[in-house]
Amino acid sequence: MKKEVFVWQIVGFIFTCIFGVLLHFLFDWTGGSISVAPFSAVNESIWEHMKLLFFPMFVFALIENRYIGKDYPCFWYVKLIGIVLGVVLIPVLYYTTNGAFGEMPDWVNIVIFFVTAMVSYLVEFKMFQDGCKECRFSMAAFTMLLLIALIFIIFTFLPLQIPLFRNPVTGEYHNNFYNLAE
Repeated sequence: MKKEVFVWQIVGFIFTCIFGVLLHFLFDWTGGSISVAPFSAVNESIWEHMKLLFFPMFVFALIENRYIGKDYPCFWYVKLIGIVLGVVLIPVLYYTTNGAFGEMPDWVNIVIFFVTAMVSYLVEFKMFQDGCKECRFSMAAFTMLLLIALIFIIFTFLPLQIPLFRNPVTGEYHNNFYNLAE
């Protein structure tokens, strides 16, 4: 069972990395399609990069749940912890490296994405390995993930005027599609 979970976590890491990178470019590839905006990066803000980790991890969790979720009553609780950890680590590592060393090259941001995905899946594996035979909060955890997805979607169209949402390339808090939503 532990080997099976480890394999799932490795596959999840690869899935997240591949689809996170693809989602980074999807909005531009589709000519700024408003239909892909909720789950792809609409600009270079840290918020948009957090989405690139959240949505692939969540989609993979939906797939993974179908195959191993029944063996782990705490499946969604573990996934909530792993996904939130990764989403929080992205701004923490970004602002820490930029604060300590100044503006960093783009490859550092890519490394931050891969490291946060790796850490997230390792933490999940450890939690599954430690065993989770009982969990009263699994459906609440799943509901929290749905709520987080909704928050990502809402703030894609209505970004707050704080640095987390600021596009470091343009200095703006939105992309051109934002005007379409008004």
